[in-house]
Formats: sequence, structure tokens, C-alpha cells
Amino acid sequence: MPAEKPLTARSVKPAKPAPESLKIVKDAVCTFCGCVCDDIELHVDGLKIVEAKRACVLGTSWFLNHEIEDRAACYIEGRPATVDEGIQRAAAILLQAKYPLIYGMSDTTVESQRVVVAIGDWIGANVDTTTSVCHGPSGMAFQGVGEVTASLGEIRNRGDLIIFWGANPAESHPRHFTRYSLMPKGMFVPNGRKDRTCVLIDVRKTKSARTADIFLQIKPRCDFEALWTLRALAKGITLDPRQVEEDTGQPLSVWQDLMDRMKAARFGVFFFGMGLTMTRGKHSNTEALLALTRDMNKYTRFVVRANRGHGNVSGADNVVTWRTGYPFGVNLGRGYPRFNPGEYTASDVLARGEADAALIVASDPMANFSEPAREHLKRIPYIAMDPKETPTTRQATVAFTVAACGINVAGTVYRMDDVPIPLRPAFESPHPSDYTILKGIERRIREQQAATAASNARRPSLRPA
Repeated sequence: MPAEKPLTARSVKPAKPAPESLKIVKDAVCTFCGCVCDDIELHVDGLKIVEAKRACVLGTSWFLNHEIEDRAACYIEGRPATVDEGIQRAAAILLQAKYPLIYGMSDTTVESQRVVVAIGDWIGANVDTTTSVCHGPSGMAFQGVGEVTASLGEIRNRGDLIIFWGANPAESHPRHFTRYSLMPKGMFVPNGRKDRTCVLIDVRKTKSARTADIFLQIKPRCDFEALWTLRALAKGITLDPRQVEEDTGQPLSVWQDLMDRMKAARFGVFFFGMGLTMTRGKHSNTEALLALTRDMNKYTRFVVRANRGHGNVSGADNVVTWRTGYPFGVNLGRGYPRFNPGEYTASDVLARGEADAALIVASDPMANFSEPAREHLKRIPYIAMDPKETPTTRQATVAFTVAACGINVAGTVYRMDDVPIPLRPAFESPHPSDYTILKGIERRIREQQAATAASNARRPSLRPA
């Protein structure tokens, strides 16, 4: 019998979890970006996700790096406390405020978002979402011009001319090309990529440009001029070639060729990103793109869609619009909603030092707001909810550690095309969901307001008989 081979450090393989110990969650939903891919297969070992099939590089990192942090469920002024104590303190902070601010909501469920807006209504708060710092100009443009649009499923089955404007999905939405826009075979594009023409318009050559059939590099801060050039060509208006090239960075012949392709398309699609919304012109840029899409429907079918970033930022816009009539930056202080971006948006309210308390849900303004806004937020009492410790939770008067949306908590989120997707969580978290905490805060606020109203009713009237 041959001698057994001695075990060495190199020959010993790490033990894999037994198959029976793995839990497999099929059709799980990735809430990292606005694509909200719902075909992920998760392999779960206890409280750890060990494999995420079909997830992109961003989704894989989101799932595999998720860990339950060894933190208390609630901290009050940096000291561990019970959740009930935190709810009472949070309600007291919001009730005592004269100008409370509510912000965030893009990384939580629709069910939680509804409660957040309800709290804002009860206390007369300023309600804002992360849309105000990304696609806020789009929300303003939608209300001014309207939107000719379609679901990603319709685009997948029909779109034969795909135009990306100010967007870089290769890095921001890695599965966008393969799942929705360019690669998939559809009912009316049976050959997939071969049946589609891809155009990318941007101020620099991004990784997405490698995928495009046509790349148009325009002058920075000149999106508005380029869009109005196309609008003029769509209407047959004669333009000065020298002026067009000076204004856009591309010759008139290039824009005419693009317009000819757009008119010849059977189903054209514009996808636009923050490269359009957060440069000079902002909502005017988006209005021009929406108007161009509307113009093109005189010749063929054309639609437009915003490439949204966070997993449920579309849900936040929808919920706030349902409840108030406006998508973000809404003030409820007078008992009815008022919409005015720049006046009621969170970064501006904080930078001017107006808010005297805040409720931050699933967001981290301490990491990305301006310095004046961050400094004022430090000076006021505020409540923060997040699955992880962040700069915002560290400074919070009351900080709740909550279960992660999609991984630990069920509910509903909205894809970037406003299609609702139900979540299939991988495992439960020892921490409560933000929905549970928000419902507790709302209940406490209503109890306190009812008690105050009853007390005032019992007071003797000072009016003469």
C-alpha cells in the first residue's frame, strides 16, 4: 500500500459549507442601482451571502460584502439605548421643532417611504429626497413638459435605436446593456445587438463609448445647444453650419445624419443621466430632451427614460408625488404642500441654517452635502436610520441601526421605469426594519398630538361669555 501523502499548508483546502447548510434564494432583487435586477440567485450560509449568481460587479459587492454589524439597535447621543427609548426621543425632537426637515428615502422600501411622508404631514415638515441632488431637474422638467415614455420591457422588445445622453451605464448600471437596452433579443429585434444601433453623446469618452456604434463628443456645458439643434432639424429649419459647430463642437452634417437615423428608426429611445441634468442648464436641458422626444413622435415612435441611480429613488419620487403632488422639495408647514426647488430642498435648507431638527432615512448627507449644510446639521438635533455606521449616524442625536432593504427586509421597490418589484430577502436581521421604527415614531407623534389637543380642549376659554 503506498504511503499516504502528508498534509501540508498548500494541500489543505478550505472547507466548503455543506450543501445542506446553504439556503438558496431564487429571483432575489438587487437594490444597489436603478436597474433593480430581479433574477439574482443568492446562496446564503447562515447570516452571510456567499454567492450571487447573475449579479453584476456592483451587485456582487453589495451582496457579498453585506454583514450584520455588531452594533446596538439604537444610540442616543452616542450611548446604547433601547429602541423604545429611541422612538420616544425621536418623536419629542420632531414635535418640538418649528421647521423640521425630512430627507433621504432612496434606499428603503415604498412601505417605509409612505410612513415617512405621513410623519412629515403630521408635523408640517420639509420633505425632500435624494432626487434633489441628482435627477431633481428631471422632476421639474417632467412637470413642465411631460414625458413620452415606456417600460424597460417594451424597450427591450422594440427599441432599435438606443441613444445615451450624458449617461455612462457601463460603470453606473453594468447590466443595463445586457438585460434591457442593447444585447437582449426581443420580439421585434430578434437578433439582439445586430438589430440595434447605439449612439452615445457625452462631453468625454467614457467606457460606455466602446459599446456605441456612434460616439458624439460635444462641447462641455453645451447640451442645450445640441438638443435645440436637433429640434430645429426635426422641424426642417435651416441652420448656419459654422454657428452649429461653434456651439456644439460637432459639424452640422453629423447632427443631420443623427436626425436622419432618428426619423428612420421604428422605435427610438433616449436614456439620459446626470451628465445632462447636473450641468449648465439643468432642468432646461431635460426639458429640451423631453420636447425633442415629443417632436420625434410626429415621424416615428420615440420614448425617453432617466437612468436613475439608487435602488428605490424612483419609488421615493412616486410616493412623495402620490401624497403631495410633487416629487421632492415639498414643504408641508402650512398644512398643504408647496413645491419650490432651491427653497425647500434639503441641502439648501441646511446651508441657510433654517431647519431646527431633521429626520434622515437611508441617506448620508454628512458625506456629500456642502460644508455649510453639514455644519448646520451638526448643530441641530436629528435622527438617522441606516444599516451601517456612517458619518451621518455618528453625529446623530438618535441613531437607529436597521435591517437592510432587500437583503433582510421584504417590501416593494420601483425600478427606474416606475415598475414595482417585490423584494425577496435572503435572511432576517437581528435589527428592526426602518418601517417598524418609523411606524413607532408616527404612532408616538399622533398620541402626543392627540393628548395636547385634549388638554387644550379642557382649558377654560378666556373669551367673554
